[in-house]
Amino acid sequence: MPASHPDHAPIVRKPLLTAQLASAKLCGRIEVKEITFAPGQKTGLHLHPVPVIGYIAKGEFLFQVEGEAGRTLQAGDAFFEPADTRVLHFDNASETAPGTFIAFYLMGAEDSELIIMLE
Repeated sequence: MPASHPDHAPIVRKPLLTAQLASAKLCGRIEVKEITFAPGQKTGLHLHPVPVIGYIAKGEFLFQVEGEAGRTLQAGDAFFEPADTRVLHFDNASETAPGTFIAFYLMGAEDSELIIMLE
């Protein structure tokens, strides 16, 4: 099959995120979760023992990792949560609409915990 079909536009690959992994630990598996927050729902202070890459599917979230400025993520935005780094905010920014994101947990062979709540 040809690389492109004359009746179709070319496939577009839009860069969303490049993340540097601090650990040289081997990623033995990836767990993917769809996570939905109720309107106004907040995660609370937490961290992940493994790196997390995610994509906002619906809604808006207030996102802040320790040492960085907070920012609002909207549908279509990607984010990165480094392993063992405190996440100060991952909150549904809307008081009236739910929000959904997809999280990709980069797990080592021995990893089992996805999140550690700190408050």
